[in-house]
Amino acid sequence: MGRRGRRKARVAGITALVPPELIYAAGWRPLDINNWIPGSDARPRSKLCAWTASWREAILGGELKLDALVVVAGGDCHNALADGQVAARNVGRTHYFFYPFDGDAGYMEGQLRALEGFLGEGLRGERAHDRAMRALEEVAAAKRLGLRLEALRSAGRADPGSTFDALISFSDLEGDPARFGGKVERLIDASRDFRGTEGPGVALIGVPPIYRDFHRACAEAGLRVVFDELPYEFLRLGGHDLRSLARSYSTYTFARPVEFRLGLLKRELSRRKVRGIIHYAQFTCHHLLEDGLLREELDLPMLTVQGDLPGRTPAQVRLRLEAFGELLGAGKGAI
Repeated sequence: MGRRGRRKARVAGITALVPPELIYAAGWRPLDINNWIPGSDARPRSKLCAWTASWREAILGGELKLDALVVVAGGDCHNALADGQVAARNVGRTHYFFYPFDGDAGYMEGQLRALEGFLGEGLRGERAHDRAMRALEEVAAAKRLGLRLEALRSAGRADPGSTFDALISFSDLEGDPARFGGKVERLIDASRDFRGTEGPGVALIGVPPIYRDFHRACAEAGLRVVFDELPYEFLRLGGHDLRSLARSYSTYTFARPVEFRLGLLKRELSRRKVRGIIHYAQFTCHHLLEDGLLREELDLPMLTVQGDLPGRTPAQVRLRLEAFGELLGAGKGAI
């Protein structure tokens, strides 16, 4: 059947990371309902977290139109469960997805099979097999390109801001893995003309900033972001069938104990030779409670930034970034 005659893929909204490989393999299109928020002027009327409250109101108001909603009820975001149940009132079908806190790959495989059943088709069955295998390879190919781009950025050979914009989209690959892979490949090609940036290399850990120009603000403060924690998680996870997807996604650090997450952080920070850390935490997010432990375990100067509503980076945050840049340039202490 030609492209014009194909049935338009149904859209499954995801409230946090759900393996996009499986959603594409089932003939659906994932939509990370968080990714539009930093570029918006959303001002939810009632909220704890501006991220979840913004997409809740967008779904209830019809701004986000979904054929199904997959709520990550056990994983990297606790507020999503409450706002997801409210938003589900305006979505025809809703599924609740749980990560294993102990990393049990068998439990993870059970969750993937339940999601496969909810979506109706998947990696099994002769009719769906070719489409599923093609989708899995398209996602894997795009992620290989993403890892190349991430490595260029870590080496200072690609713009941190545009790189982050691409990497954060690996949660849903912008609805078309093959087309998105082409976009990433063009960014890799463009990096040949990138002159590089000066300043101390820093890691951005925690949830992604809700400020749409945060990486630019870091650069203007003399800080060179060489690692973004959550987008790197999106890139490193994958698989070619249910079992390998289960093994990989059971290691998703944001859904595991913080001690497990620290192991990956220590390895990646050392590999990239970062000189400082920016820990971004969203207002009312439970991840903010991890700040003390992160400071104790990660032996690097750390600046904690707490954000609330989407928009541009506030002046007071910019001042703190500038002070952190000066501190790292002098090679002294921590703030």
